[in-house]
Amino acid sequence: MQNILRIIVVGIFAMLSGAAWAEEFKPAVVYDMGGKFDKSFNEGVYNGIKRFEEETGVKVMDFEVTNETQREQAMQRMAKRGATVILGVGFAQADAINKVAAEHPDKKFAIIDVSWLDQPNLRQYAFKEHEGSYLVGMAAALASKTGKVGFVGGMDIPLIRAFACGYVQGVKKVKADMEVLQNMTGTTPAAWNNPGKGAELAQSQIDRGADVIYQAAGGTGIGVIRAAADAGKFSIGVDSNQNHLAPGSVLTSMLKRVDVAAYETLKDAMSGKFETGVRSLGLAEKGVGWALDEHNAKLISDDMKARIEAASADIVAGKITVHDYRSDSSCPN
Repeated sequence: MQNILRIIVVGIFAMLSGAAWAEEFKPAVVYDMGGKFDKSFNEGVYNGIKRFEEETGVKVMDFEVTNETQREQAMQRMAKRGATVILGVGFAQADAINKVAAEHPDKKFAIIDVSWLDQPNLRQYAFKEHEGSYLVGMAAALASKTGKVGFVGGMDIPLIRAFACGYVQGVKKVKADMEVLQNMTGTTPAAWNNPGKGAELAQSQIDRGADVIYQAAGGTGIGVIRAAADAGKFSIGVDSNQNHLAPGSVLTSMLKRVDVAAYETLKDAMSGKFETGVRSLGLAEKGVGWALDEHNAKLISDDMKARIEAASADIVAGKITVHDYRSDSSCPN
């Protein structure tokens, strides 16, 4: 009888301890401009968050920034609500998370697309977007019939210049004299959420002869995809797999695995394995790549696939070095 009572007491204590622990772990995420359903960068993070919630049953507090003043306010609010780990989405949140992390040394923080901060309680994720862009640049050149391809970026910043530069290098690898038309949408955060402008820029490039257009423009890129589909041309998606947005028209998508960064941040924090510092993810780390699925399988020939995969292997092996625009603010091509 005493043994039975002891087992019951131990079981109740374990249940109470587990419940208390679960209450102590409170994750939060602050999405940036464009919102968590932008079908691109933010939504990639959301997919990682959703996977975490479904696997663990833990609800993640979130906030979608609609103007620049809300970033720090949102993080402070999450901290006051008891968040134990706060994930910031995008380089524009760097200043805010740097300040809030310093003010809350007892909490864990992580940010995506930032690598230059120095807080002891902060994990940072950087991606080698130029490597993935190189591969889709090869795909664009191999698919082009006109000898002209395009690129539409969002906000004109070094990060997006790195996408463009990697793309140009991949295009030129296939055909050195191919022309790459380039446009940036704007110089403010509004550039990420203007599909009308994206469509306008894409149409302008199509009018000048581009038959494949790569977009790295957040929500603005949806306009690029639609314009290309309407004109019977190819587009290339970014961040998330966007092949399904216009099946048969989206040639491929450059995958940036922000979903993995979001998922592992929360899992590590929950399991007590959270480490700070900078994590740089490229092809070797499976942090970037290109998408091949049922929506674009008929667009990618066996030869195209073989050449792209060979280049990917060479980049991982160090036989091909893709220049990063951010290293010296220049692009060799």
